Amino acid sequence: MNRLLPVALALTLTATQAMAQCGGSFSGFVQGLKSEAVQKGHAPAAVDRFFATVRQDPKVIKADRAQGVFQLDFTTFARRLISANRINAGVANAKKYGSVFNRIQSDYGISPGVLLAFWAFETDYGAFQGDFNTLNALTTLAHDCRRPELFRPQIFSALTLFEHGDFDPARTTGAWAGEIGMVQMLPGDILENGVDGDGDGHVLLKTSAPDALMSGAKMLRHLGWRAGEPWLQEIAVPAQMDWSKTGLRTTMTPDQWAAMGVRPRSGQWAANLPASVIIPQGRKGPAFLAYPNFSVYFEWNQSFTYVLTAAYFANRLMGAPVFDAGNPEPGLSGPQMKQLQQKLAARGFDVGDIDGILGAKSREAVQAVQQELGLPADAWPTTALLNRL
Repeated sequence: MNRLLPVALALTLTATQAMAQCGGSFSGFVQGLKSEAVQKGHAPAAVDRFFATVRQDPKVIKADRAQGVFQLDFTTFARRLISANRINAGVANAKKYGSVFNRIQSDYGISPGVLLAFWAFETDYGAFQGDFNTLNALTTLAHDCRRPELFRPQIFSALTLFEHGDFDPARTTGAWAGEIGMVQMLPGDILENGVDGDGDGHVLLKTSAPDALMSGAKMLRHLGWRAGEPWLQEIAVPAQMDWSKTGLRTTMTPDQWAAMGVRPRSGQWAANLPASVIIPQGRKGPAFLAYPNFSVYFEWNQSFTYVLTAAYFANRLMGAPVFDAGNPEPGLSGPQMKQLQQKLAARGFDVGDIDGILGAKSREAVQAVQQELGLPADAWPTTALLNRL
């Protein structure tokens, strides 16, 4: 599963600096990278070997522009990604790597389900890790001028991994956006959070599940994961409540939510933790309580739908029941969503890119305009709302 926006923890360029260095002839761009690498202290011979096979890859640009899967609603997306095979494989891998997951819980306070869910969604437990040449992908994206500040630093991180013997510029492959290995981490993240989980002296996320899982856990902890705390809990919401309080911008304690008629669908509240009620398909659809650790997921991936599905699947792998899909009102198609975004933008709302994706800014704008119009402010866009606008 390629991410909507990859994490880049080792950024050293401002967007303005990176933009000034992108574009132009590809060969000239690569020559600029080589010169900068030498200036950073890398040996010229190593730099020459590293860049000897680099090529521009138009398939990377095509993949970057076509991410329609994120237009799906939560229920459809979750049902597409979560299968009986993935659940069964998750249970089997939890047993197979039980000692690794015990170390992860001891060292980082992260539940096995969290790493298993990422492992499943990113690469089907290592089976499909991507066949894009990683150096070509990173260099193509850095040259592209769309998000060069994200990708240019990753090239130099990959060079450092190459010097450590952990990256082959001609053979290392992964996702189109440059992520490598079973849990899909960028070179900079591997440098900063890589763990030699199997003790062989190398951090090899493509071939070693212990390395990949321990590295993923360290990265989550580095991103702010709070040890031993929950991340998501399914809830039931009343037929009527102040829907404007739903969404990630509002946090209250579970007891405060309970006073509004919210109740856990299974299990007990996590007492005294701030939490948000999220209803991804409106007041008639599924509902969850998101605890502080839920926000860490957005450091890994910025798609709300992906994040919620991964967080839910982590619970499912730990024995939670199938979520109640409810009976939500039909959502908008991609073209309809673009039309709605255009109408909201014309009214002065910041919806981000007009891309047909119900992202965080679009959700906030929908909720705000629903309040203006006296509609239930559940942040779920419908054809009725589109027609009102």
